[in-house]
Amino acid sequence: MSRLLLCFLFVAASLIVHGQKGYYRFPTIHNETVVFTSEGDLWKFDLSRQETQRLTSHLAMESHADISPDGQWVAYSAQYDGPQEVYLIPIKGGLPQRITYEGESAIVIGWTPDNRILYSTRHFSTLPNTQLVLVDPQSLESTIVPLAQASDGAYSADMSNLYFVRFPFQGSSTKRYEGGMAQNIWMFDSRQEAKPLTAFYPGTTKNPMMGEGALFFLSDNDGTMNLYSMSLNGEAGWRQYTKSAGW
Repeated sequence: MSRLLLCFLFVAASLIVHGQKGYYRFPTIHNETVVFTSEGDLWKFDLSRQETQRLTSHLAMESHADISPDGQWVAYSAQYDGPQEVYLIPIKGGLPQRITYEGESAIVIGWTPDNRILYSTRHFSTLPNTQLVLVDPQSLESTIVPLAQASDGAYSADMSNLYFVRFPFQGSSTKRYEGGMAQNIWMFDSRQEAKPLTAFYPGTTKNPMMGEGALFFLSDNDGTMNLYSMSLNGEAGWRQYTKSAGW
């Protein structure tokens, strides 16, 4: 997944070079295609052709896009009818299909290896906790991940382990936050047991992403949020990829 970050930085740099300055967010990549949010809409950038195509133009905000494993679809969150719900659109563009009807925020986390969409919501919780839900985009059948608190996550290739973050973003922009709502990464295994992987660090570890034989994530371990990886069982040391010292 470090390739995702590097490719997105390359896309942003390419757009700026071509005079297309903007604020680019929520990147997702599949082969040579990057989809991202800018000006509240979804855009597609072809890395090989250096071409940008607008996918949506609705007045509502569209964000948290993620390309399907086969590269044919884009799942994303949008506020077309008030609440933020999950929608699906062809990668070539077209009419969106509504996937969830939660009546409150439903944020796309990503696609699973078995072609379901993973999203977060508070709709099914009796307490103000965020949970993860799986939904089949074809049948619209949903399955609640049996975790009382989970705001973000990524499944292993065989779906045996879910690497997740318990708490959502705590709402402030405090650097080096170490309060009670500090995010950290856990592993939920096939035995229905959850264990913390980064509890030894009092700061933030978040955004787990599956790579080839490693788990990538973000952390402010060196004082500023940067990209790291660790072994899938969390027992080996961290490897740092970026050295940002700013914000």
